[in-house]
Amino acid sequence: MGLVHHSNYLRYFEIGRTEFLRSAGGRYREVEEAGLYVVVVHIDCRYRASARYDDEIQIVTRIAKITAAKIIHEYEIRRGDELLVQATVTLAVIDKNGQLQRVPEALLT
Repeated sequence: MGLVHHSNYLRYFEIGRTEFLRSAGGRYREVEEAGLYVVVVHIDCRYRASARYDDEIQIVTRIAKITAAKIIHEYEIRRGDELLVQATVTLAVIDKNGQLQRVPEALLT
Protein backbone atom coordinates (compact mmCIF):
# COMPACT_ATOMS: atom_id res chain seq x y z
CA MET A 1 0.00 0.00 0.00
CA GLY A 2 2.95 2.32 0.61
CA LEU A 3 1.30 4.41 3.35
CA VAL A 4 2.74 4.97 6.82
CA HIS A 5 0.55 3.14 9.36
CA HIS A 6 -1.22 5.49 11.76
CA SER A 7 0.45 3.93 14.82
CA ASN A 8 3.88 5.02 13.58
CA TYR A 9 3.01 8.67 14.17
CA LEU A 10 3.11 7.99 17.91
CA ARG A 11 6.75 6.98 17.47
CA TYR A 12 7.38 10.18 15.52
CA PHE A 13 5.93 12.21 18.40
CA GLU A 14 8.31 10.49 20.81
CA ILE A 15 11.25 11.21 18.52
CA GLY A 16 10.15 14.84 18.27
CA ARG A 17 9.85 15.08 22.07
CA THR A 18 13.26 13.53 22.66
CA GLU A 19 14.99 15.75 20.11
CA PHE A 20 13.18 18.83 21.43
CA LEU A 21 14.53 18.12 24.92
CA ARG A 22 18.00 17.30 23.59
CA SER A 23 18.15 20.59 21.64
CA ALA A 24 17.45 22.42 24.91
CA GLY A 25 20.32 20.58 26.62
CA GLY A 26 18.24 18.00 28.49
CA ARG A 27 18.17 14.21 28.43
CA TYR A 28 15.46 11.77 29.40
CA ARG A 29 18.13 9.45 30.75
CA GLU A 30 18.91 11.94 33.55
CA VAL A 31 15.25 12.04 34.53
CA GLU A 32 15.04 8.25 34.66
CA GLU A 33 18.29 8.02 36.61
CA ALA A 34 16.60 10.27 39.21
CA GLY A 35 13.85 7.64 39.52
CA LEU A 36 11.22 9.54 37.54
CA TYR A 37 9.36 8.47 34.42
CA VAL A 38 7.43 10.46 31.85
CA VAL A 39 4.33 8.62 30.68
CA VAL A 40 1.69 9.41 28.09
CA VAL A 41 -1.74 9.94 29.67
CA HIS A 42 -3.68 11.41 26.75
CA ILE A 43 -3.31 11.75 22.97
CA ASP A 44 -5.50 13.79 20.66
CA CYS A 45 -4.49 13.22 17.05
CA ARG A 46 -5.95 14.50 13.80
CA TYR A 47 -4.82 12.79 10.60
CA ARG A 48 -5.15 15.11 7.61
CA ALA A 49 -3.15 13.32 4.91
CA SER A 50 -1.04 10.20 4.64
CA ALA A 51 2.70 10.03 4.59
CA ARG A 52 4.13 7.47 2.21
CA TYR A 53 7.13 5.29 2.77
CA ASP A 54 10.35 7.10 1.92
CA ASP A 55 8.73 10.55 2.31
CA GLU A 56 10.92 13.11 3.98
CA ILE A 57 8.89 14.51 6.87
CA GLN A 58 9.41 17.21 9.49
CA ILE A 59 8.28 16.85 13.09
CA VAL A 60 7.48 20.19 14.71
CA THR A 61 7.30 19.94 18.51
CA ARG A 62 6.43 22.64 21.01
CA ILE A 63 5.37 22.82 24.63
CA ALA A 64 1.81 24.11 24.92
CA LYS A 65 1.51 24.01 28.71
CA ILE A 66 3.31 22.85 31.84
CA THR A 67 1.51 22.23 35.12
CA ALA A 68 2.94 20.96 38.39
CA ALA A 69 2.94 17.33 37.22
CA LYS A 70 2.12 17.38 33.49
CA ILE A 71 3.56 18.59 30.23
CA ILE A 72 1.40 19.11 27.16
CA HIS A 73 3.17 19.03 23.80
CA GLU A 74 1.73 20.00 20.43
CA TYR A 75 2.97 18.40 17.23
CA GLU A 76 2.75 18.95 13.53
CA ILE A 77 4.07 16.43 11.07
CA ARG A 78 4.67 17.91 7.65
CA ARG A 79 5.83 16.86 4.22
CA GLY A 80 7.25 20.10 2.90
CA ASP A 81 4.49 22.69 3.30
CA GLU A 82 1.72 20.06 3.57
CA LEU A 83 0.33 19.39 7.05
CA LEU A 84 -0.12 15.64 7.51
CA VAL A 85 -0.88 15.26 11.22
CA GLN A 86 -1.64 17.52 14.19
CA ALA A 87 -1.57 16.19 17.73
CA THR A 88 -1.58 17.11 21.37
CA VAL A 89 0.05 14.72 23.83
CA THR A 90 -0.26 15.04 27.60
CA LEU A 91 2.55 13.54 29.66
CA ALA A 92 2.63 12.95 33.40
CA VAL A 93 5.66 12.50 35.61
CA ILE A 94 5.57 9.51 37.96
CA ASP A 95 7.94 7.71 40.28
CA LYS A 96 8.76 3.99 40.24
CA ASN A 97 5.61 3.30 42.27
CA GLY A 98 3.39 5.10 39.77
CA GLN A 99 2.79 8.08 42.04
CA LEU A 100 2.39 11.47 40.38
CA GLN A 101 5.44 13.73 40.82
CA ARG A 102 6.33 17.34 40.07
CA VAL A 103 7.86 18.05 36.66
CA PRO A 104 11.63 18.12 37.25
CA GLU A 105 13.79 21.07 36.24
CA ALA A 106 15.44 18.94 33.55
CA LEU A 107 12.14 18.91 31.61
CA LEU A 108 11.35 22.60 31.94
CA THR A 109 12.73 23.72 28.60
